[in-house]
Amino acid sequence: MTWEITIESKEPQLNAPILIEGLPGIGNVGKIVMDFLIEDLHAKKLYSFFSYKFPHSVFVNENNLIEMPKIELYYKQFEKKSGQRDLLLLVGDIQPIDEESCYSFCDEVLKIAKHYNCREIITTGGIGLQNIPEKPKVYCTGNEQKIFDKYVKKNMLVEKEIFGVVGPIIGVSGVLLGLGKKRNLSGVALLAETFGHPMYLGVKGAQEILKVLDDKFKWGLELKRMKREVIEMEKEILKKTKEWTSELAHDHQAGAKARRKEASYIG
Repeated sequence: MTWEITIESKEPQLNAPILIEGLPGIGNVGKIVMDFLIEDLHAKKLYSFFSYKFPHSVFVNENNLIEMPKIELYYKQFEKKSGQRDLLLLVGDIQPIDEESCYSFCDEVLKIAKHYNCREIITTGGIGLQNIPEKPKVYCTGNEQKIFDKYVKKNMLVEKEIFGVVGPIIGVSGVLLGLGKKRNLSGVALLAETFGHPMYLGVKGAQEILKVLDDKFKWGLELKRMKREVIEMEKEILKKTKEWTSELAHDHQAGAKARRKEASYIG
């Protein structure tokens, strides 16, 4: 299938960027992470994506006007003297809605990543639990042993024993890593526990993922302001996604399902 990809700014010269993905899914954990990163790091819009496979609905915004759903790619350049690798940040109102569009979308994103000499991918998402976790844990998995070890060794903020905890990782956060491996791009998924109800917003889980990222990359994120600002931000997310998520069966939400003890392991 064909994706309409529009470049929104002059192409930057990026320093071995890391691609980080956060699209709506269980608890909207990944989207909360990405919205915060884009705002806090003052990232700039680089590409927008459109497809006729998008859900057949539009938003009515606070100005009483129509908005199309969107998926966008932002970038962040750090000063060269900082020694930081630049970032490509993938965010959106929706996920591709079926298997073919998910795979073709991930292919397009990986082509862009390779164009900018990206060598590493981080995807984010939620693990849906039957109860609200008081202190959400963040689990890590990867598409190869070397990068997995890099994220879990000596990192007290990440749980590495994920086998048996989740079943399949559904949506872009999983497929991007799978296709990335086929295209020689190493990557990890950071998945935070959250309540699995379609209307729940996993702010606490998103905060824990942001702590993991900031601990590793030393961006100096202003996480203290997240508590007071993210609630307003998430009201808008909830307004945009509640119609879709309430119609989806829980099994079809993007993210990772907590594995039931009686269920067999898949994926």
